[in-house]
Amino acid sequence: MVVAAPATAGAIRVAVHPVSGLNSPVNLVVDRWGVPHIYAQSSSDAFLAQGFNAARDRMFQIDLWLRKGLGRLAEVFGPQYVEQDRASRLFLYRGDMQREWASYGPEAKDAATRFAAGVNAYVDWLEHNPNALPEEFKQLKYKPKRWTPEDVVRIRLHALSYNLTSEVERARVACVVDVDLDRLRVRLEPEHKTVVLRGFDPCTLPEDVLGTYNLAKNGVQFTAGRLREVPVSPRANVQGSNNWAIGPSRTTTGRPILANDPHRGIGVPSSRYLAHLNAPGLDVIGAGEAFAPGISIGHNETSGFGLTVFQADQEDLYVYELDPADPGRYRYGGGWEDFTKVTEQVPVAGGGKQAVELSYTRHGPVIKVDAAHNRAYAVRAAWLEPGMSPYYGSMRYLRAKSFGEFREAVEHWGAPPLNHVYADTKGDIGWVVGALVPKRTNFDGLLPVPGDGRYEWNGFHSGKDLPRDHNPERGFVATANEFNLPPDYPKDRQLGYEWAEPSRHQRITEVLSAKPKSSLADTTVLQNDQLTVIARRMVKLLQRLPAEDPGTRIALDMLRGWDGVEHPDSAAAALFEVWLANHLGPGFVSQVLPEPAAELVYSPDITVLMEALENPDEWFGPDGAEVRDGLLLATLTGAFEEVDYRLGGKPADWKWGKLQQTTFDHPAAALVGEEVAKKWNVGPFPRGGSWNTVDVSVSYDFGNGFTHLGGASFRMALDVGNWDASQVVNTPGQSGDPNSPHYRDLAELWRTGKYFPLLYSRAAVMANAKQIILLLPK
Repeated sequence: MVVAAPATAGAIRVAVHPVSGLNSPVNLVVDRWGVPHIYAQSSSDAFLAQGFNAARDRMFQIDLWLRKGLGRLAEVFGPQYVEQDRASRLFLYRGDMQREWASYGPEAKDAATRFAAGVNAYVDWLEHNPNALPEEFKQLKYKPKRWTPEDVVRIRLHALSYNLTSEVERARVACVVDVDLDRLRVRLEPEHKTVVLRGFDPCTLPEDVLGTYNLAKNGVQFTAGRLREVPVSPRANVQGSNNWAIGPSRTTTGRPILANDPHRGIGVPSSRYLAHLNAPGLDVIGAGEAFAPGISIGHNETSGFGLTVFQADQEDLYVYELDPADPGRYRYGGGWEDFTKVTEQVPVAGGGKQAVELSYTRHGPVIKVDAAHNRAYAVRAAWLEPGMSPYYGSMRYLRAKSFGEFREAVEHWGAPPLNHVYADTKGDIGWVVGALVPKRTNFDGLLPVPGDGRYEWNGFHSGKDLPRDHNPERGFVATANEFNLPPDYPKDRQLGYEWAEPSRHQRITEVLSAKPKSSLADTTVLQNDQLTVIARRMVKLLQRLPAEDPGTRIALDMLRGWDGVEHPDSAAAALFEVWLANHLGPGFVSQVLPEPAAELVYSPDITVLMEALENPDEWFGPDGAEVRDGLLLATLTGAFEEVDYRLGGKPADWKWGKLQQTTFDHPAAALVGEEVAKKWNVGPFPRGGSWNTVDVSVSYDFGNGFTHLGGASFRMALDVGNWDASQVVNTPGQSGDPNSPHYRDLAELWRTGKYFPLLYSRAAVMANAKQIILLLPK
């Protein structure tokens, strides 16, 4: 049924769009914060309208995603992108599409088909209304590409994967020292000792072995002439997240609370997009990927759901011996196998095509051929299996009405590996891990392995065998990418060894445990919490240290009296973070590792660093406490001098937010001139928090300051059952159109830790409507 405009319609912009493919009229109501509420007469029409609206609001973002994922950048940006296109094409899903669609449930194919049709309907509309073409396309002089349903699921490059890069870094360490010393770079949990397997020499690993892989996987931005890889700090991956669900016995309302703040790279527009889909049998609201149908974080009428990365190991690097007589073959078993080769034509701007060759082994895409050492390298990735389109598994739980239904849906989940939390109107809460994790029976996945058949995956762990918890006695569940396998979890189910350090999770559980009853306001405060547990522990080590140097005495006094809260105006936070990142961490590595390995491990695992500092005799040998204290003082002196150089003036006037700055950069801002770039970018403004606070701020020192690379651009706090009271923020705004009023309107809310209501009821939505777009069958 078409919704009538409210009595205040004079303040509401109204538009009518004919849309190809619609079966019945759809009302698209945009509220005052830019959230689209789609009211359709069938779920099929709802998904088509979702695609139409995604194109309306995020056309440049989803088109760039599509072109990069399919390997179609050169088509509009020129021949310098052909190699990047080849890399992306290597990692497209090329398997059985019937198995692929079936993996996501009965409506997955129709949803993708209708979503793609909706995007194309908007592209068609732009063809007839060229003045409405988004500004980026006008500036860069090209037009958006049309979609196919398969595009939604075949692109896998946004799968959050971690282990392949770590395998290579560990191999570099193993080349120069005992591989066991790599534990300083990444602590393994559960405790484990890895070995270099016979047949793999880590010293022969090419320097650029991951060049093609990184070209395909990394995010991109434009510079003046080409796309560049977004820099990622060696200290951590910017992907992470926090979530928790609090049972009714521990809330002030007697209703559950569910919170989620997934962490991604910081940019404009946000990687998440809020939407509301309403149709007979479907009423779901929350955030998803702008380039796919459905909702992955949010709620329906009865159930709320959120997610964080569960760092299971889903990929391996395989090393092959090439046939000296025929380098087109690799050793497998007792003989030689041919590479599977595919030649594709890459369209190039200006006309013409360029042929590229893609090579595969039985394990996966070949990313490097090292002719000098007669070796080849290929990636085996679980996320290239059927049913592994990132986040598309959420199609199965859009209508979940109970924890049992939700758990069953998550048992089919593939990628990325996630901690799913759940809460419903009956008062149930829960945690379920969803992931397709390989079974490795004779190797651990921590180093590259020979691809000759000795080290194969023996299928995958069943989703039913992954960890879960339902209505725990303590009254809440919480995850923050930490090692969270239950103590009694079977040790033979080897899921992974590399996890986020636990201080975010420790802080969340500390705060939740301290409150007999938590409110929704308490939850939003906790999501913005900038207290670092690491600093609290570190300050204890400084209490009795002497100092002769005047600057060191000032530094000690500053940190000894600090509460560990890294707000933007904190002088102590500025000193502490520079000390930890640029002085103490590297100093510790140099102290305990031989020089060749120390050069490879710039920054230590924080958990290992703290264990060493708090147990010095076990790490620094005889007189360990004295050696440790000398390290603390020397590196603190260096940090004080660096901050003094950077910020000058009086130490009491230093501010962390003067060093750490947030700018939401538009990926193409570098191509359009300073004035347009100012319009497209949002910021800079001061930023608090750090790697180890609940309000995560991932930064990296580029020499001129600390650039904020990643964190929670999207936050959600659900009042389960009283849905209109739920709170959310997405930044810098919902729209990707620089001319939209919703392009940057949420940035100040996010910066100051504030939210807006995630409206769900029809009455509340219409009372806050700012635009109504009537979509009519064409």
